Amino acid sequence: MYDTGKILAFIGAFVVFVSTPFWSNFGKAAFEPHPKLPTQYKECVESKEFMRADHMKLLRLWRYDVVRKEQRIYVNSKGETYPISLQNECMRCHTSKKEFCDQCHNYVAAHPYCWNCHISPEERKGWASKESLKKVSTEEASSELPASHH
Repeated sequence: MYDTGKILAFIGAFVVFVSTPFWSNFGKAAFEPHPKLPTQYKECVESKEFMRADHMKLLRLWRYDVVRKEQRIYVNSKGETYPISLQNECMRCHTSKKEFCDQCHNYVAAHPYCWNCHISPEERKGWASKESLKKVSTEEASSELPASHH
């Protein structure tokens, strides 16, 4: 009981220290994502509202349909057909993972594993171009392989 003043001062300092991040951000608006929308296409495979809320469910359904059922055509709610392909259908319009996908995924701290297998459009650029093929063929020609591999 003799150190009541010290204990109360310590508790007060602790409360101030722990709550500082809360008070320093009080009243500030959170970052709002602004995904870069495609300019040449106006409609997606489904409505904007559906895609905002349920695009991951759709992509999971597509994966299941392709892998388990060998179904490669998607019929949307309007009866229109689209090929089931993340890279060749979705990324045809949404040409930048960084400027489209990552905007919202970072905002909600989502870490989808699509890119463990699929190649983002940024990485895809330059692949199998004439310059990259020349570089590969030049490197292969100059490499010294053992006689058993010739």
